[in-house]
Amino acid sequence: MAKLIILILCLILSCPLSSSSSNGLWAGSSLSVESASDVLTSPDGIFSAGFHPVGQNAYSFAIWFNKPSCNANSCTIVWMANRDQPVNGKGSRLCLQKSGNLVLKDAGHIVVWETKTISVSPTQLKLENGGNLVLRDSRGRKLWQSYDSPTDTLLPLQPFTENSRLISSKSQGNHSSGYYQLYFDTDNVLCLLYKGPEFSSVYWPSPWLLRWEAGRSTFNNSKIAVLDSLGNFSSTDNFTFVSADYGSRVPRMLKMDLDGNIRLYSLNEDEETWVVSWQAFPQPCMAHGCCGPNSICIYIPDSGRKCSCPPGYIMVDPTDWSLGCQSEFKLSCNETEVGYLKLRHVEYYGYDYNMYPNVTLDDCKRICSELCDCKGFQFRFIKAHEPDGTYCYPKTQLLNGHRPPNFNADFYLKVPKATVPFYNNSVQDIKLQCSNKLIQPLERHYSKKHVNESVRFALWSASAVGVVEILTVIFVWCFLIRTHDHDKSPMARRSPAAMGINGSSDGSGSKTEQRTLVAWVKEHMGRAEEIGETWKQEIIDPKLKGEYDEGEMLDLVAAALRCVQEDRDARPTMGEVVEMLLRHKCH
Repeated sequence: MAKLIILILCLILSCPLSSSSSNGLWAGSSLSVESASDVLTSPDGIFSAGFHPVGQNAYSFAIWFNKPSCNANSCTIVWMANRDQPVNGKGSRLCLQKSGNLVLKDAGHIVVWETKTISVSPTQLKLENGGNLVLRDSRGRKLWQSYDSPTDTLLPLQPFTENSRLISSKSQGNHSSGYYQLYFDTDNVLCLLYKGPEFSSVYWPSPWLLRWEAGRSTFNNSKIAVLDSLGNFSSTDNFTFVSADYGSRVPRMLKMDLDGNIRLYSLNEDEETWVVSWQAFPQPCMAHGCCGPNSICIYIPDSGRKCSCPPGYIMVDPTDWSLGCQSEFKLSCNETEVGYLKLRHVEYYGYDYNMYPNVTLDDCKRICSELCDCKGFQFRFIKAHEPDGTYCYPKTQLLNGHRPPNFNADFYLKVPKATVPFYNNSVQDIKLQCSNKLIQPLERHYSKKHVNESVRFALWSASAVGVVEILTVIFVWCFLIRTHDHDKSPMARRSPAAMGINGSSDGSGSKTEQRTLVAWVKEHMGRAEEIGETWKQEIIDPKLKGEYDEGEMLDLVAAALRCVQEDRDARPTMGEVVEMLLRHKCH
């Protein structure tokens, strides 16, 4: 019994109940999950480290930004010790043992995470400027640092090495390890990898390019990349980029996002928001596995990335697109019992059974029909590759499906022959729509360039002067008296209004009906279908010799007519006039 009491006392002394100050954690002290004040803060006040909630009664020991201002559930986390094994909200502690080992224990005194460090001299854990959590001995030597084991975020001046990996979160509410990774591959190249439950594939740099074609070098095996504090990123494989706000000294972080894209975020301190200052690729559907197997991804700028199942397929789990789709039918190995649905401009990347050049569409159908495990084929025509301009790619797996911009190829989906008429009605160019309940938009803010007020005033003033000048040209042009070349036109003989005169006589000397230029133009515009295009030529100066933009001319005439309406309230404002005149340029 005495030995048991001594053992218990030793355990208590090795991880005491007392907590340390915010300046650091000393050997023999601990941080408690139940004490909100048990937090380490960097000297500059930018970072904090402590227990952070990640679920109901679930906590991880984490490092986070103190800006933007956040509460317990909204802080920007940059590192976690135990992202895949949260601890209990009662009784859990981070202990710095006198042996020099930093240990995270759950409520049942189970070791969830540890640094496995040993020191005979006293040790101290401190959160340094830059967000690095460092364990040092009494001589100042580093025994362990959080920079060596990043989670999904790389901070400025934090080395990214051969042993480093940025791994995305599984979802917005689930901080455990997800499916996307940034790492150095065996060719010394920085890559993005999708590592899903069923398959894995590299999707950046573009897998169809050779390394040197993607601008990468494989010769430097040191495998080091770093982001500096000004926004410049450089890697030993020759990959570099600079942020959109390069040169400004603001908090930054390079993050492996859960959608498979890697982005650089900069803090807008005035608005207290994170803004994207760089990203690896603009098309979200380029990330492999984003919608799961047997699915199709499409990116719509107004609404973001969306997923859909092709005809004959349904979602595996209506709440999780990462699991993809599954077929509602069973394919026969009898080639006479299968048919094909044409999915326009859809691509399924990878898992080709083979590549067959210079074959017809019927040949490609026959090849796929004879293969029991063929699920469809990509059929592509490349004019520049004549005479071998057509290519057939039978697919054994339908993975990484998406509809890339300007993709000049179609996919033919293999289905039971009897169902082809039914499924053809549902194709309709694959209207990719899914319930809003299944879409979780990412809250991402993009920086707006700051415009000086004096510059804004100067621009508006210049616009106003330009509009006045244009209107002046319109009216002067419309009311100029025709030259002798004009007088030869039928219009000059018939319509004195075209000369800006209220009334005159025709060739026989008879009196014509008095009319104004405005009334004449309105009348002829309204009767355009009846009298044809001749009226347009009658108001155009022959000296232009056809060198004018007819659409722009009609916009100018329409603007002029609206500006001289009898009802003053019906006349457009200056802003509306500018918009009318610019509309033709925009289209």
